[in-house]
Formats: sequence, C-alpha cells, structure tokens
Amino acid sequence: MSDTTKPRQVRIPEDIWAAYERVCSRRGLTRAEAINAAIRREIRRHGDDDDRAAIARADAELAERRARKGGRPPAGER
Repeated sequence: MSDTTKPRQVRIPEDIWAAYERVCSRRGLTRAEAINAAIRREIRRHGDDDDRAAIARADAELAERRARKGGRPPAGER
C-alpha cells in the first residue's frame, strides 16, 4: 500500500478541462472527485467480480490512510 495516490496523466483539451471544472464546481465537486466517481460507475457497470473487489480494496486503503494521517482535511483546507 502506498502513502499517496499516484497521479495519472490524461490528455484533455484545455477548453474541455475548464468547462468540466465549472460543471463540477456547480455540483459541489472537484474534478478529481467527479472523475473517481465516474471510474467507479464504469467498474460497477462493466467490471467483473475481481474488478468490483478492487473498489472495496481501494476504499479500505483510503480509509486506512486517512485514519493514519488524522483524516481528510475539511474542503476549505485542501
């Protein structure tokens, strides 16, 4: 288990990235939160049992990491 999540490179045109940020902001989300939610939906819809089990493992890893570091800071402090 890692102490941090690994950044992933995704190429997205600047106008789309900026529009996506505005859409996410109106929904009260960060782009990272929205992208993670979309990936999880795809795994739940189209993944097999092993893929869906990866979600549970990832959730456990995140919960353990946040507990070890004192939890996630409030939204205004991230």
